[in-house]
Amino acid sequence: MPDKRLSFKEMCARFDVTPRTLRYYEYIELLTPEKEGRSRFYGPRELARMTLILRGRRFGFALEDIRQWLLIYEKEGTHAQMHEWVALADRQMEELRQQRAQLDETMAELQRLRDDTARTLA
Repeated sequence: MPDKRLSFKEMCARFDVTPRTLRYYEYIELLTPEKEGRSRFYGPRELARMTLILRGRRFGFALEDIRQWLLIYEKEGTHAQMHEWVALADRQMEELRQQRAQLDETMAELQRLRDDTARTLA
């Protein structure tokens, strides 16, 4: 049976992250690779966690929220984790709605200033 673990370098390449990022995720206990001497190896559990971490980051979740969410699975199981996921997603959706409203307002103001300036030039 082939070794399903990835080395540190392979993990960085697979997920397109820097060594610094990977080390930081280990430091804050998002990932816990197997260590053999100075080498680190990442098995299926760590690959799944990394996928979830990066997905969470893409959606704008704080690393601490992601860490706490992953801990729920370890301590309470899938159902509790899914319940917390819904709550986290609801909060993040509201945050994103607020950010979009602020961005829309800023863009409208910029457009007005741009249009006023363009009229002045005409």
